[in-house]
Amino acid sequence: MNSLTADYLTALRLHGEEGLEVHLQVAQQLGAKAVRMGVDTLELAKIHEAALKTILSSPPITLNEEATTQRATLFFNETLTPIEKTHRNAVEAAAELHGTHTDLDQRTKDLELSKRQVARKIIEQKLTKEALHTSEETCSQLLRKSRILQEELRLLSRRLLSVQEEERKRISRELHDLIAQTLTGINLQLALFKTKAVSDAEEFHQKIEITQQLIEKSVDIVHRFARDLRPAVLDDLGLIPALQSHLKGFMEDTGIRVSLTAFARVEKLSNDKRTVLYRVAQEALSNISQHSKASRAEVKILQNQERVCMKIHDNGLGFQIDNDAFFGVHGEQLGLLGMRERVEMVGGRFRIESTPGKETSVYVEIPHPDTESKEPTITPPQST
Repeated sequence: MNSLTADYLTALRLHGEEGLEVHLQVAQQLGAKAVRMGVDTLELAKIHEAALKTILSSPPITLNEEATTQRATLFFNETLTPIEKTHRNAVEAAAELHGTHTDLDQRTKDLELSKRQVARKIIEQKLTKEALHTSEETCSQLLRKSRILQEELRLLSRRLLSVQEEERKRISRELHDLIAQTLTGINLQLALFKTKAVSDAEEFHQKIEITQQLIEKSVDIVHRFARDLRPAVLDDLGLIPALQSHLKGFMEDTGIRVSLTAFARVEKLSNDKRTVLYRVAQEALSNISQHSKASRAEVKILQNQERVCMKIHDNGLGFQIDNDAFFGVHGEQLGLLGMRERVEMVGGRFRIESTPGKETSVYVEIPHPDTESKEPTITPPQST
């Protein structure tokens, strides 16, 4: 700083005395030196003022004070030229830097926005992938269920055709073996009446009695056929009497002791639902007699809130619940699948619990919001 002050005083004194162009070039060099030293305009102005005072206070001077001051002002302006240029460059650089900074800020914002968009797209792609994976799993599950249902339907259709054909064979055989033979016997008895007079009244009455027995036997067979196809008592009297009648015949035929428990308002069920309960009980008891080796069974029909619940339980040997058993492909019965289909057809649920060597329970639940009384009507077990 001291060297700048001394050089400035010397150069300013020479310019004040001589006023040459070379002195102005020296002024610019001093300005450049001030820039390098970090001297600002205000500090340089103080150096100029101090130097001018020194010159004016040290006569003799070549020119008068006014002329010397003018030359000093010109010298000072030339000294400021490098500073002004540097300042202008600095301003321009600052403006350029500000523009660059603004552009950088904008690019940073754009980059941040792009990052958020990319992150959002990644999340969306991940969610889409997960949804697609879930959808694929759901579709696979639905496809498997569809295939299982198709297989069940196919097996059920085959079983229905088989059962229908077996039932037709049985009816045809019994019609031929029983009804036809009975009617033939009746016809022979009538022919004897026509061709041979009977002198003995007692013999006549015996033949009439034999003929009546044949007719009664035919009527009983026809009634049995009708009962097997559709019990009239179910339509005329209701579900409970129909089950009582069926259980009576079942115990006489099988020797298995069966009890029935039911609540009276089950008769408020629609005809379709009562028919389902009857057919499921009929089929379950048929399975018990053919496969379980049970000595006792029970049929319970109770109300649980807005559902009618039927449970058929036996003390037999039980069985392993597998696909074959569930599809009903063994034995002559329609099988568990047919029972389940009947129940689901009226909006109910079917379930069976069984283990080899243990007891078996069949559960049926059918919706019925109109039932009110929950008090059961109990029919005690009947003996054969």
